[in-house]
Amino acid sequence: MRYASITDRLQNLGSEKWAIHAEARRLQREGKAVIELTIGEPDVPPDPALLAEAVRAMHAGRYRYSNGRGEPSVVDAVVRKYQKRRSDVTAENVLCFPGTQTALFAVMLGLVEAGDAVLVGDPLYATYEGVIRSTGAVQVPVPLRPENGFHMKAADLEAAITPESRVLLLNTPHNPTGAVLTAQEIAEIGAVCRKHDLWIVCDEVYEQLVFGATFASPFDNTDLAERTIVVSSISKSHAAPGFRSGWTVGPKEFCARLLAVSETMLFGGQPFIADMTAYALDNPISTAATMRRTYQARATRFAEALSRAPGLTPLPPEAGMFIVIDVSETGMNGEDFAWALLREELVAVMPGSSFGEQAAGFIRLSLTVPDAHIDEACRRIAALAARSTLPKERRA
Repeated sequence: MRYASITDRLQNLGSEKWAIHAEARRLQREGKAVIELTIGEPDVPPDPALLAEAVRAMHAGRYRYSNGRGEPSVVDAVVRKYQKRRSDVTAENVLCFPGTQTALFAVMLGLVEAGDAVLVGDPLYATYEGVIRSTGAVQVPVPLRPENGFHMKAADLEAAITPESRVLLLNTPHNPTGAVLTAQEIAEIGAVCRKHDLWIVCDEVYEQLVFGATFASPFDNTDLAERTIVVSSISKSHAAPGFRSGWTVGPKEFCARLLAVSETMLFGGQPFIADMTAYALDNPISTAATMRRTYQARATRFAEALSRAPGLTPLPPEAGMFIVIDVSETGMNGEDFAWALLREELVAVMPGSSFGEQAAGFIRLSLTVPDAHIDEACRRIAALAARSTLPKERRA
């Protein structure tokens, strides 16, 4: 039988990247006491007021068909959110989607196709490659170097650009590294994008989980407004990933063109979730502030414990719900270390290779577990590192 070429382009770019997570879940079903540090799923529940609003809306009959742009309640709330950053935002700049992932897929479908290239920082979020390749475009990595705190540098972007380049997919705050670009860095990156007439698609899902740095966005830079498209959601900010509620905000012409794509894919989301999202955006909810404090403290806890272990170098994040650890001095790459850690110590982490070639020597740990689990995980990780790390004089 014949299949569309998209199924070939996406081979091994789906759940295969999460193989360790799947194996950890299998072991848990068998009764094994696995400490799971794989996915970025908040360990706090949504604010009760959000759940109450969703229930209220359902009982009020808000379960009928919606429309391609999004329910007026949530579109208006997104407008109010972004008008605080840029006064010219209107409903014509907004499209709503079930989560950031769907928004990003639709945006890429509207911007690139076969023969085009999309620039993206490496390390990168695990689904980006699949989103890019689904369109027929190719991914071009821009190295995010540990010595630069994983911050993209304009010179590295310039060096990666080809005549086929059409889009820069930017992620700040960054997953997996937690890097937060400064306004000056964004201006320098934006100057390169203007020079080469590139779109900037900015994934800002961790906007409200910045620890100490100041959040900055190309969306807020008037020189970049005409070429910047933001994707985001309430999944991380409001601890509501299962509700699948996100949006894109961009130029009016772009949104008008993408609307037909959205309508063809979805023709609207669930009105009761839209009402809940509007409530989340319009009201003071403390969930993000709680997570910021908690995740920053947990990152510090991981970093302090693992920095004492042989062969391990933690790189503390500036935002988000992960910390990355350089394991290359153990003599293993991140993939081998992660599998050994699961099999020998029953700790599940993500191998850096799931996030690109630049992260091959790293593992990524989620900050969404209690302190007691962190302490035990650190003990087990350090034990594996101690068994694996050779003295420097004995390394090849």
